[in-house]
Amino acid sequence: MPKSAHLSVILPAYNEESRLPGTLRHVGAYLAGQPYESEVIVVDDGSTDGTAQVVRACHTVKSLRLIQHPDRANHGKGAAVRLGMREACGTYRIFMDADNSTTLDQIANLWPWLDQGFDVVIGSRKTRGARIEVHQAWYKEFAGSCGNLFIRLLAVPGIADTQAGFKIFTRRAAEDVFSRQTIDRWGYDIELLAIARQLGYRIHEVPIVWVNAPGSKVRFGAYLEVLSEVWRIRRNVKSGRYLQNQNRPT
Repeated sequence: MPKSAHLSVILPAYNEESRLPGTLRHVGAYLAGQPYESEVIVVDDGSTDGTAQVVRACHTVKSLRLIQHPDRANHGKGAAVRLGMREACGTYRIFMDADNSTTLDQIANLWPWLDQGFDVVIGSRKTRGARIEVHQAWYKEFAGSCGNLFIRLLAVPGIADTQAGFKIFTRRAAEDVFSRQTIDRWGYDIELLAIARQLGYRIHEVPIVWVNAPGSKVRFGAYLEVLSEVWRIRRNVKSGRYLQNQNRPT
């Protein structure tokens, strides 16, 4: 485990033994060509397949770590991302999807905004210049578009795409925001942005190229779950909960 790194890459994974090897190869190859120190953290969120074995067998990615919940149970993607962020040592900390739907090389488009002083820079499929090369099923895209209007109205107005799995935080923002996170499952992205905004951190959206990978773990019911969590987030923002003491120690 490195004592410090310029970049920490967090990969939450649940039953990803088939898709994770390709993602790790791509991540490792990209980072090997960079001039800065980095680490890669795979958080196994209670997988019942060979996800953990895949990570242990990977010897080509420098500073690769496997982290699991103490109880080895599935807690949700939000909980997995939080655990990885809390274990990370990077000056900058990005989380991305295990299916490689947004490839790590696209981080090159995020660095300039961090250099300009933004604290949180997020990949977006909805801003000008973004491309979706392989689409989701039409009903998922429709549900996502409708839900996004609801999210923007009630929780994070002004942000076009809250839920693309490609977000980078400065060390300070990560430690502050994730220590106040309360949602463990699908609505966690929205909550992170709502917390960051309420704490005064500067957020910027950057267009990405996104590919819908087969084998998605997101079921249609997750969209309804997210909408219920949006109400929780709105209540927490209005009550000032996120401005109170941290919910979890870092």
